[in-house]
Amino acid sequence: MHISFSRSPDSWPPLLVGLMLLVYWLRVLQLVARTRVNVGRAANIIPPESLGRIVRIVWFPVVVLWILVPLVTPFLVNAPPILRPARALYDSKLMGWSAVALAAAAFAATWVCWIRMGTSWRIGIDPNERTQLIFSGPYAYVRHPIYALSSVLMFCAVAAMPSALNLVVAALHLLFLQWEARREERYLRSLHGEAYANYASRVGRFFPRSLGAQAPS
Repeated sequence: MHISFSRSPDSWPPLLVGLMLLVYWLRVLQLVARTRVNVGRAANIIPPESLGRIVRIVWFPVVVLWILVPLVTPFLVNAPPILRPARALYDSKLMGWSAVALAAAAFAATWVCWIRMGTSWRIGIDPNERTQLIFSGPYAYVRHPIYALSSVLMFCAVAAMPSALNLVVAALHLLFLQWEARREERYLRSLHGEAYANYASRVGRFFPRSLGAQAPS
């Protein structure tokens, strides 16, 4: 099947969501570089532990598709069925622009989380490094606010571009986020012991349980 490109997009919402995702991941790469310069250590975008590196082989292409699908698909003409959006959903202005607004809010909240993490921010596990635990700000309410907000961004991408390919990308990304969150928790429990265990008992993984947790003494 021949695929061509139109001169103008069919819809602005997926393009705007795609642009936000592009800026999001450019910011992540900037944080990776800044961590190396300011902290003198890798941010573990390619983790030193073998399991993390293996998962990245699949996860990196998923992230690339997460950005490109909403960014490029509106320009495609005569695309194969897997790339075509469900017209009833795609043509909904309310759904599309709601996705844009929610994605912008999630992006802004993620930026707050990055600031709160400071020099403790990492994107993978290094078994030989001990970072400071962060209990304040968004982390007083949710153990993994960045992952929770990343999930929101993924749902926004699907809402803006409801295609079969985007559903597959969403399923894989959300699966990896769930798996990585639990892996990080096992690592933090082994590293910080009771301090992290007490924190985890009071604070929800992705959703708040209460008004927030106090940092352990």
